[in-house]
Amino acid sequence: RVPVEHGGAGASVPQLFELLIELAEADSNIPQALRAHFAFVEDRLNAPPGPARDAWFARFVAGELVGNGWTEVGSVKLGEVITKVSPQAAGFVLNGAKYYSTGSIFADWIDVYARRSDNGADVIAVVDARHPGVTHSDDWDGFGQRTTGSGTSVYVDVPLPAEHLIPFETRFKYQTAFYQLVLLAVLAGIGRAIERDVTQEIRERKRVFSHGTADTTRGDAQIQQVVGQISAQVYAAEAATLRCAGPLQRAYVARFGHDQALERQANIDAEIETAKAQVVVSELILRAATDLFNALGASGVSVSKSLDRHWRNARTAASHNPWIYKARIVGDWTINGTEPLYVWQIGNSLKAG
Repeated sequence: RVPVEHGGAGASVPQLFELLIELAEADSNIPQALRAHFAFVEDRLNAPPGPARDAWFARFVAGELVGNGWTEVGSVKLGEVITKVSPQAAGFVLNGAKYYSTGSIFADWIDVYARRSDNGADVIAVVDARHPGVTHSDDWDGFGQRTTGSGTSVYVDVPLPAEHLIPFETRFKYQTAFYQLVLLAVLAGIGRAIERDVTQEIRERKRVFSHGTADTTRGDAQIQQVVGQISAQVYAAEAATLRCAGPLQRAYVARFGHDQALERQANIDAEIETAKAQVVVSELILRAATDLFNALGASGVSVSKSLDRHWRNARTAASHNPWIYKARIVGDWTINGTEPLYVWQIGNSLKAG
């Protein structure tokens, strides 16, 4: 995504997500681990031109990665931000802790959502991931996407120069759609891996059932039907994912078009399109991850094959940002024209005891 004139490849949003799907087919953990990195790159692409932005472009081109620190640890009420940035004589310091710090253990920098202690403003604090005051724990214990580095990060008196403090209100408007589209690319890539693996298993399978429809597994019409259904499910999921990339590209272009109405509509389109896709892509890939076993029989559940990883990884990716709320948002937009939320949080209910 970094412009060619700054040493990057200048990829469009659709080109980026084509690559992420391909990467997820090889290893679904990698694009999710890089999700925060690509989102921060996108945010800097949306930033006003100048030395500060260009310095980040140079870091990206040099291969420096950005991790994530947004979700508060522990019993935090909805709307509260415990992680704080405090002014000091020589700049600022960051103190707090975050969970779901996806990619941070691999990163050079961390994009931390925090609140200023002096004026209460929400900010993005970009901190040095290797500073002694930053501690990473690889304590993510989900049953899927195990190597995304989504554990706990603790920040103790981490210094922060003023130029690494970014007002949250300037964050790129289609960020929620962007984050979601990375997860959809993960799911589409998992789908491609499912199709690849079930096809290979069937081609190599020697055993047949006496009541099957052919003397080879690969020639059995019912097995062919199962694989055909899986292939169609994966095709639809990938097509829906890639269709979403277009509205995000238009939202990026509209950012610099000086037409507020056009930009607002582009951001709405990006959010609604990704929400629609999330509802169907999650179901399609989870179904494919189960259907593959219908073509293989009991031998397909062997631990040595590790075919269950596809369902576990897909279920984990699909559990982020529950689709039930996205379906309601789409319905409310379709019926009432209610503009979707662009930023939301999770925390303890204010009415909980």
